[in-house]
Order: sequence, then structure tokens, then C-alpha cells
Amino acid sequence: MNRYLTVLISCLIVLFSSCATESSEAPQEVDKPSGYFSGVWVTSSASSVLDSKENIVKAVSVCKEYGINNIFMVVWNNGRTYYPSKVMKELIGIEIVEKYQGRDPLKEMIEEAHTNGIKVHAWFEYGFAASYGQNGGLILARKPEWGAKDVNGKLLVKNGFVWMNALLPEVQDFMLSLIKEVADNYDIDGVQGDDRLPAMPSSGGYDEYVCQLYKQEHNGMEPPADGKNEAWMTWRADKLTDFLKKLYTEIKTIDSQIIVSSAPSVYPWGKNEYLQDWPSWLEKGYIDWVIPQHYRYDIDTYQSTLVQQLSYVQPKDRKKFMPAILLQNGDYNPTEDYLKKMIEVNRRNQVTNECFWFYEGLDKFPSFFQTYRQYNTSVNFYR
Repeated sequence: MNRYLTVLISCLIVLFSSCATESSEAPQEVDKPSGYFSGVWVTSSASSVLDSKENIVKAVSVCKEYGINNIFMVVWNNGRTYYPSKVMKELIGIEIVEKYQGRDPLKEMIEEAHTNGIKVHAWFEYGFAASYGQNGGLILARKPEWGAKDVNGKLLVKNGFVWMNALLPEVQDFMLSLIKEVADNYDIDGVQGDDRLPAMPSSGGYDEYVCQLYKQEHNGMEPPADGKNEAWMTWRADKLTDFLKKLYTEIKTIDSQIIVSSAPSVYPWGKNEYLQDWPSWLEKGYIDWVIPQHYRYDIDTYQSTLVQQLSYVQPKDRKKFMPAILLQNGDYNPTEDYLKKMIEVNRRNQVTNECFWFYEGLDKFPSFFQTYRQYNTSVNFYR
């Protein structure tokens, strides 16, 4: 009997020891940020983050403290790159934004972010826009045939942005060469477009190449003079979707782990204005994440916009969808109460990820982001 009792006690000791070990290890999982996505854009405008290595180190530290685990860093803006680019050197003779000559901000960001467990996405902010003002800048000065045209045959300009012809194969090849250059040469986690990639204002498409292509596919008919003719918009939007397919395929060939994402305008406004048919991108599997710009100034409008956008997302694609939240725009910041309500609306609609526009707004809400980090990294939240 004593021998059996001894064995029983030994078994109980082993069992309780095992339970104690599991219990002591469990809390370590709480701070793992792998179960959620939280992103922020790092810009070149209204921001000094990229101006020095020290500023980059500080920005990454802030992101880590606040639970931001994805950084979308601008690499293409106003006809310049934020890394040394052979493509741009050959095209315009300038390999990087002039004030960063001798540095590589993208390399610095990747090294610092990866050291801190944060992913970095190369954000091609200007997309198919050649410049802001400047009549197309050096790009269209070198390649005037790349310029998009409006119905009057004039250079396509919208809200101050001068556009390249996003449907012209040579322009598409140029954009692909920029994106592939980054994918080939950097340990990047993702590449991203926004409301300018893939995109083109619906008032464009009246250049000779696009008109001839349209006529070939429509029994010699000219494109409608109304840029917002539904069939004409869909035809051009489908061509941009075809470009995204090519981009997605070629990036995945380089590295299947690179995330291809876009932060388009909300649908259907984005299609009507910029020919962005992102529900089709999701349905066809040409995008890993879509992050529509839900920039709204009151909670009712934010909620209705979110519900509207979710209605265009099939259940199988819900994990690929996340809203972009306005954190700062010029002198504007939401109240902390409004910011909390936007997150609460997301969660009530089973949206567990979001991306913030933009980095400079993070420090306006230190108490919020401390709570946000703890909330998002809780293992129980995702069970």
C-alpha cells in the first residue's frame, strides 16, 4: 500500500509541476504582437523622421512603445526616391531626394525597425503622378510622351498633381521597375500603393494610345467624351486591375513573402474619381491587404463609411481588409474620445486591425496608445 501511495504522490507532484510551468509561461505571450496588425505612415511632408538616422531610431522606438508593428515609409514622392535608385539615375540623372544624398533612409529604417520586430513597407506615395505642380517635373521633361491627357488633349492635372499615363505600357514598366528595384535590393516586408497606385483620374485616358486601344476593342468607336461614363470608367479601371495583377505576380516571383497592399480611396468614390476598383482587386486575389482611407470627422459618418466599405468585402477576404484612420491632417487631430470610438466601432464590426495617418499624430495621444497596445497584444482578445 505504501508503495502505491508513493507512486500516486509522485504522479501528483509531476502533474502540478507541469501545470505550474504552463501557468508561469502563459503571461509571456501577452506582449507578443504577432496576433494583430497596427500600421502607421511615415511621410516626407510635415515630418522630420527621415531627416536623420537619429530621428528614425526615435520614431521606431515610439512605434514599438505604442504597439505599432507595421511602418509604411514613403519611398516615391514628387518624382524622387528616398533610396538610391539606378532607375531614377538613368531617367533624370538624380538617384535620390537631393537632401538625402549620401544616405539611404530606407535601409536605415529597415535595419532599425527589424531590430525592434517591426515590419517595413515601401510606400510608393505618388504612384502614377509625376509631380505636384511643376508641369510634370523632370520626368515629363525627359519623357513628354508619358503624360496623361484630358478630353481637351491637355496634360492631365487633378488637385495640383500632374499625371503620367497609367495605361501606357512604357509608364507601367517604369513603375514596375521602381517597385521591383526595392523588392530586389532591400529586405522589405511589403510594397504599397495608395489613391495614386494603381490609379488615374477618370478625366484622363484621351491620349492617342488609349484612344486607339479603346477603338480596337469597341469596333472603331471613340471613347465617350464624358469621363464618368460608366462603361468607359469600367474599361479603364479594368486595365488598371490588369496592371495590379502583373505587379502582384512579379513581386511574388521575387519573394512570395512580400506583402502587396494598397490604401485606395473609399469605394465607389475611388472608382468614379480615380478608376480604383478595389473590391475587384480583392475578389481576384491581386492584393494582400486593402486599407481604404476612412478619413471622417465624426463618429456617425465614420461608422456608416465602415459599414458601407465592408459591404463590398466577401467573407473570405475580411482578413485582408482594414480601415485607415485619420490621426492628423495639417492642424487637425481628432479628440481622444473620438479616436476611442473609431476603434470601438471597428471592433463591433469584427475589424481587429487598422492603420493610422500619420506618424506625427502618435505623440498627441500617449495615454490612448499605451492602452491600445495593451488591448491589441492581449492573447485573450484573439481567442
